[in-house]
Amino acid sequence: MSANPTTDPATDAFVAHRNLLFTVAYEMLGSAVDAEDVLQETWLRWAKVDLEHVRDQRAYLVRITTRQALNRLRSLKRSREAYVGQWLPEPLLTTPDVAEDVELAESMSMAMMLVLESLSPTERAVFVLREVFDVGYDEIAEAVGKSTPAVRQIAHRARRHVDARRPRRPASPSEGRAALESFQRALESGNPQDLLDVLAPEVVLLSDGGGIKRAALRPVIGAEKIVRFYLGGTARFAAAITCEPTVVNGSPALAVHRDGELDGVIAVRVEEGLVSGLYVVRNPEKLTRVTAETPLSLR
Repeated sequence: MSANPTTDPATDAFVAHRNLLFTVAYEMLGSAVDAEDVLQETWLRWAKVDLEHVRDQRAYLVRITTRQALNRLRSLKRSREAYVGQWLPEPLLTTPDVAEDVELAESMSMAMMLVLESLSPTERAVFVLREVFDVGYDEIAEAVGKSTPAVRQIAHRARRHVDARRPRRPASPSEGRAALESFQRALESGNPQDLLDVLAPEVVLLSDGGGIKRAALRPVIGAEKIVRFYLGGTARFAAAITCEPTVVNGSPALAVHRDGELDGVIAVRVEEGLVSGLYVVRNPEKLTRVTAETPLSLR
């Protein structure tokens, strides 16, 4: 779709706000594939709108996107219950400006995206629009089909739920990079003690193979269990893989290669200088967005 303001104002407006609309859909769905489908549905509806009756094109487009994402999220909730093993969000290779925007980076982190998964579809839509994109309550009410007082109550309930589950003190970007570098060195060394030294005692590992690649079907909890999961008491794992620092969802991560091929992505949660959460995505269907940057926007 190419912008041509002299002949196609609808296309021009859609293209101007596309990054924002994708970000809204992705924050609600945790899937770039589904977010792209939502954008296609949004475009089909937007193309039929009489622009002369639209006061705020951005708000109107966000409203359409939210409604389509809500419909998609309700159906995804059912299908994800049948997912093989742990379900993790689809990681995105993000541009440097995302990491610099602390608010956006936190909202897109794997840890936060999993917290959002625990909300109901409407709670998630309200929370994302209000807390991430700073949309007004009246506008959110139109988008989700609720009254403004109801939306305020939903926002309060969702905020309380998220605050109870988000990291108490998110690591700074420099802390995150330092911990990830230590984790990478330990992983590549194949030395169990090196790995133990960088992991918090109650660290939790979640891995997503989608039934295609080997992954733990349940959370692996505890530093010693995770060391056994990775190393099995030997250095064979370290000898088979190479790790490359990258940035996914606005946070430091590792791209893992095996025999020269991308094998997965490891994102981390860092608290008090130690790795307290590991999010390993090996499902090849979820690795299509980690080789080229995805532009995102809050505006």
